Amino acid sequence: MPQEYDTAWTDEAVARYERIEARQAAYERAVRAVEVIVRSSDGSVEVTVSADGEIRAVTLEGVSRADILETLRSAGEAATWAREKVRAQELGEYPPLVPR
Repeated sequence: MPQEYDTAWTDEAVARYERIEARQAAYERAVRAVEVIVRSSDGSVEVTVSADGEIRAVTLEGVSRADILETLRSAGEAATWAREKVRAQELGEYPPLVPR
């Protein structure tokens, strides 16, 4: 005798998966859209970075290598901060699948 299954439960599981998939896609779009601008302490280096970590622009004015590295590190931190903000907005009630 074939085993019966609960079609309502299956339908809800599929609907839940589709909602999560749609939220994930919205999150990915939002992360790519958010930009953060970071400047070095003396204002000679400016980096624009998206929340997904893509460096979009770099402006330099008479700078040293140390200034550039400092600003790039700050840009990476800013991208992480922006990504977490977007994640909270888009996926707040869903726990991360991979521990941070």
